[in-house]
Formats: sequence, C-alpha cells, structure tokens
Amino acid sequence: MKISREDVLKVATLANLELTDAEVETYRGQLDDILTYIDKLNEVNTTGVEPMTQVLASFSADAALREDVMVQSDVVADVLRGAPDPAAPYFRVPRVIEK
Repeated sequence: MKISREDVLKVATLANLELTDAEVETYRGQLDDILTYIDKLNEVNTTGVEPMTQVLASFSADAALREDVMVQSDVVADVLRGAPDPAAPYFRVPRVIEK
C-alpha cells in the first residue's frame, strides 16, 4: 500500500480528527485506492492535448461565461432570527475549539 497507518494518523491529527483503529484502516484503504487510480490516470498519453479552463467552452458556441454581477444580500435579520443568543450583527455559539 502507498499510504501507511502513520500517514493516515498524521492527516487525522492535522484535521483534528480522532479515529478508531477500524477507521484508520478503512481510510488507509480508501486513500490507497485513490492514489492507485491517479497512477492509472498518469499513464494516459496526453501529448498534443491542450490544457482547458472550461471543458465545454470549445465545443459549444453558446457556452459564454456570464458577467459577474454584484447583488446586495441582506440576510442578517433572517440568520439572527434562528440564533439562540443573537446580538446584531453577531450571535454566540458554543466553543468548539479547545486548543
């Protein structure tokens, strides 16, 4: 396998996840499968294939990108209405990070 148990534990630590031994083995297998698939993709001959930013843009005449338009969004009141401890424009939530 390309992914070791230590690799999975390191990533879990970085993501602040506590994994059981069974989860470590499950994720190790899944990550190994992903890397094996990527290796297969790296074997594909892409000589002469130009990089694309939009997959469909070159195949369709009407695939033009839309203009970016700013739209005012006033959702503060709606969000605060469902909050347990609101004090506009904020609301308190329980602490989730202990470190």
